[in-house]
Amino acid sequence: MSNAPPTIFSSARRIAARRRIGRLQQRPNPARFVIEDMVSDVLERLAFLRHEPKRALVIGDWTGELARALRQQGVEVEEADAASGFDEERPFPSDGFDFVSSLSSLDTVNDLPGALIHMRRALKPGGLAIASFVGAGSLPALRRIMLAADGDRPAARLHPQVDVRAGAQLLQRAGWADPVADSRALTVAYRSLEQLAADLRAQGLGNVLASRTPPLGKAGLERARAAFAADANERGRVVETFEIVTLSGRHPSKNLG
Repeated sequence: MSNAPPTIFSSARRIAARRRIGRLQQRPNPARFVIEDMVSDVLERLAFLRHEPKRALVIGDWTGELARALRQQGVEVEEADAASGFDEERPFPSDGFDFVSSLSSLDTVNDLPGALIHMRRALKPGGLAIASFVGAGSLPALRRIMLAADGDRPAARLHPQVDVRAGAQLLQRAGWADPVADSRALTVAYRSLEQLAADLRAQGLGNVLASRTPPLGKAGLERARAAFAADANERGRVVETFEIVTLSGRHPSKNLG
């Protein structure tokens, strides 16, 4: 019997979505509020914990801001992303880091427990890891709209998501010491369904499921737009929520490897 995790996400689509970010970020006023919030939060946590790493690995921050901030503090930083072929589900090519951060990346891996183990193993004993990603509770408006658009034959169009409780359990399974899991919500108001979809694509948050879903079609798109309009507030806007789950912990000892 195989213990391999189920294939929920497509590696090829995941890489393509990450590479697409660079092109879409060249357009005027591209959305980047999710990653900016994560970078700011990581820096605040490092300051609060008074963790001053000498060598760090930053995964998934396509803005480069976290690496730049760490380098300004004298930290030696390596950067990695799925767009360049980095695979969190495989053993990391190097270790001995004081700090490892994964931003907006772990929500689309098939083997999340394995990825968390690889993160922990990349740390030196006592090293700190922080992982943030879009988790359960996100995009409730879009989920309602897509259900209305699909009618009697709903399709899997949005990703399954990890909640805080499951995140805490995963940290324990992965052998992290001092595990902490928490979440916070970002809310954004949209005037159109098209703008919401554009913001998701620009931040690499679009559909990368392994099972391709059928296109909405003209009738389905009209139902989606009608559902969006019905969900709008008195200002004609739909307020969408992005729930950011953050997992943190340390490498406890050499014995765990």
